[in-house]
Amino acid sequence: MAAEIQQQDAAGEIVIAGAGLAGLAVALGLHRKGVRCVVLESSPVRRTSGFAFFTWTNAFRALDALGVGDKMRGRHLQLEGVRVVSSSTGKVAQEMDLQVKGKLGPHEVRCVHRNVLLQALEEELPAGTIRYSSKIVSIDQDEHSSAKILHLADGATLRAKVLIGCDGINSVVAKWLGLAKPSDSGRLATRGLALYPDGGHGFEPKILQLVGEGFRAGVVPTSDTDVYWFFTWSPSPDGKDGAVDRSPAAMKQFVLTTMRGAKVSPQVLEAVERSEMSDVLAAPLRYRPPLSLLFASISKGNVCVAGDALHPTTPDLAQGACTALEDGVVLARCLGDAMAADGAGEDKKRIEAALSRYAGIRRWRSAQVIAASYVVGFFQESDHPVVSFVRDKLLSGVLARTLLMMPDHDCGKL
Repeated sequence: MAAEIQQQDAAGEIVIAGAGLAGLAVALGLHRKGVRCVVLESSPVRRTSGFAFFTWTNAFRALDALGVGDKMRGRHLQLEGVRVVSSSTGKVAQEMDLQVKGKLGPHEVRCVHRNVLLQALEEELPAGTIRYSSKIVSIDQDEHSSAKILHLADGATLRAKVLIGCDGINSVVAKWLGLAKPSDSGRLATRGLALYPDGGHGFEPKILQLVGEGFRAGVVPTSDTDVYWFFTWSPSPDGKDGAVDRSPAAMKQFVLTTMRGAKVSPQVLEAVERSEMSDVLAAPLRYRPPLSLLFASISKGNVCVAGDALHPTTPDLAQGACTALEDGVVLARCLGDAMAADGAGEDKKRIEAALSRYAGIRRWRSAQVIAASYVVGFFQESDHPVVSFVRDKLLSGVLARTLLMMPDHDCGKL
């Protein structure tokens, strides 16, 4: 198979590293624009870790541009509101209606199963677009052209006319571009999916957020039978908070013990008790320093990055996946238009200008999302008495409104 890939890439393929949300969104966008590409995925099969993610208004605009928005609407509940509850008092700190109009139109949010969306994107691509078990380990410059030589873990080498890094937070492409290493936020996250085969989970179609007491959690129904939850916390230095033993049973017990020590409703505890745990049991929450992106080389010649390879962020505004889908549409539009333009002799310059234009569009947006997410997470999770008082008494409304500010964005059409 390596020989087949080499032969095709020698013809001038656009190579996308990573078959996650960003990579498949770019690939589908380019396909809609009539541009051929190949996606290299390091894992042997489609990745389904993480269970689900919040898909906000901005993400649905991107999915509609890609032609798969209605597929997601048909499988997932539309959420009607947000209820923020203080874990220290058990009282509702803020209620917010999600069925309101923003500056750009009505808001829409659903909790979408990751594997359902990845499958929907993949099904729209031509057969053979994704090459699994294809991990890029290093990148070299072709001595005779602007092409990049990609070295794979199995020893194969590929020649790429354009290289797009959608290879996650530990991106080889981002490292080649010289982007700043992601920083550790000092927090961890775990998540689960509670199954109610006969329905009747009893949760309203709302996002329930629990804040304070040193943790931040969320519980939300994805359908009549499934409830997704997440839990983030700052581990203690002595490791007595479950950060050492990360087996499924230990992590579930840690979450339950922590929640029982706060004022958390029995309904939430039941959801955690009956849930399946994520295969990533205690993931560190990392982010790329937002100021570094304002001056970074998001693109360099015929290479660029998107998704977590560009803007890894804490999940406190639930915008990581959403902005990755935005990236996909914007990049496919910029690059697709350049590839379709007349004048083959200027092909190299058009591609470089297209990637530079994409970088200019996404630079500030990426930095803004990272910074806002970090600040919101700090205030919502903290158990410091002063921070808790300011949050519960003065800032609860501001923090809740920030949740709606980031989705009020339109990445445009293809």
